[in-house]
Amino acid sequence: MYLTTNLNSLKVTKFVASSLKDRSLKQTSHMKKQFNLMMLVMALFACHTLIAQHASEKYRPLIHFTPKSNWMNDPNGMVYHNGVYHLFYQHNPNAAVWGPMHWGHATSKDLIHWQHEPIAIYPDDLGTIFSGSAVLDKNNTSGFGKDGIAPLVAIYTQHDEKAIKAGRKDFQNQSLSYSLDNGKTWVKYVGNPVLRSPNNPDFRDPKVMWHEPTQRWIMSLAVADHLNFYSSTNLKVWDKESEFGLNNGAHGGVWECPDLISFEHNGKTVWVLIVNINPGGPNKGSGTQYFVGDFDGHQFKPYSKEIKWLDFGPDNYAGVLWSNTGNRNILAGWMSNWLYANVVPTETWRSGLTIPRELGIEKHSGEYYVTSKPVQEIAGIQSGSLSFRDVDLSKGFDLMQRVKNASIPCHIDLQMLKLKNVELVLSNANAEELVVGFNKEKNEYYIDRTKSGKTDFHQDFPGIFTAPRISSESRMKMTLVIDQTSIELFSDGGLSVMTGIFFPTTPFTNIKMRSSDGAVINEIQYRGLKSILGK
Repeated sequence: MYLTTNLNSLKVTKFVASSLKDRSLKQTSHMKKQFNLMMLVMALFACHTLIAQHASEKYRPLIHFTPKSNWMNDPNGMVYHNGVYHLFYQHNPNAAVWGPMHWGHATSKDLIHWQHEPIAIYPDDLGTIFSGSAVLDKNNTSGFGKDGIAPLVAIYTQHDEKAIKAGRKDFQNQSLSYSLDNGKTWVKYVGNPVLRSPNNPDFRDPKVMWHEPTQRWIMSLAVADHLNFYSSTNLKVWDKESEFGLNNGAHGGVWECPDLISFEHNGKTVWVLIVNINPGGPNKGSGTQYFVGDFDGHQFKPYSKEIKWLDFGPDNYAGVLWSNTGNRNILAGWMSNWLYANVVPTETWRSGLTIPRELGIEKHSGEYYVTSKPVQEIAGIQSGSLSFRDVDLSKGFDLMQRVKNASIPCHIDLQMLKLKNVELVLSNANAEELVVGFNKEKNEYYIDRTKSGKTDFHQDFPGIFTAPRISSESRMKMTLVIDQTSIELFSDGGLSVMTGIFFPTTPFTNIKMRSSDGAVINEIQYRGLKSILGK
């Protein structure tokens, strides 16, 4: 209805105008009520969503990499290229428990701050995408390079569920993908798989490195209870060189995720072979052992039969190194344990990465040992530093009272010139505590999470986990990297290492130190660490 249709009748016009005005006011009032109600509903929904998000993020680490959502396990394909560290990882994008494996992807320029990237490699007709490695093929031995661009080449296991259902044993085979755009997109090789299983159900986790003396690629591959070594000149055709492990190392479970690296020590090239095992770790469940010896491009020969562990704690598994990092050997592991990984109380996401660690080699009492230390890049998130000297622990020491604005996460160094019992205790108002310490009588370090909060999701989660003290020096140094749900202990220059996760019902806000025999800490250094999570 238009007002101009009856301009000859002022009364009609006024009546119509008045009626429309009244109706408009009523409609406006009604619309305002509806709008206000809608805004209230939206606000309540947003509040509920924020509360739900907050609840789901309750246990997310603040300084460790975690997936944006859903499941993560083994780090894969770790490679450094054009100033960027690439982290690929076992990922189920559909649920927060283990499932059909893809390669998740994240990138970093400093090993600390991570950018989530799109999924890199998806399952196909050959199977899901299990663990593997990635290399920069500088000389384009594979032929995948184009227009002078050296390819990144990923080598991984494909796990074929159809073959399993058909009753076959050759369901794990090795395949290739390559990237010409700095790891953003990946093309699968048309000749996949490049290495077929010899009818063995456990035939996986290829770690590939370039062996300069023989000018060949060397693959370390886990085969049930041992490793196979293969060689190739082009990454496509592989020849078996040798086997290792049937008469060496721990055999409490299946061998997985190997790595082969070298160090220069006093003019000698020393090779280290890393082998993950599940179960059979030093504190139940998953663990990472290593062997020190010689490698000639064909065989690995260990110097001794002693079983050595890279990390004695319960929560560092599948650790492998970034490739193409020059003279740096940088490792990171999956910060969980297969005993309880699927049931930890994080719900919308599960698992994370340890702090990346720089590996070294030292000799003690005639034996070579690998050392692990947090990468130097962790200093980039340092926030304040305070030191204390000659601290007598006979009456305890409350760090949070002594350090203004102290908080978790943090980095703490302790040094004692005389060995005595010492404990560092994280606690909250609910009388929950996580204890890490040194027992002089037993000459061992330990993590005690029996009262650390939520522990009832698995019978093996609560417990006291120990690590032997390898150093024979009279002084002791402990370095601790503490996040809101994890602690990493690096003692005596990284000779004895432990990693443990925990789930307090409310965050730990107190840090105290104590000693049962009056230890004196000659130096305590506290450094706060800033969260890497976006605001």
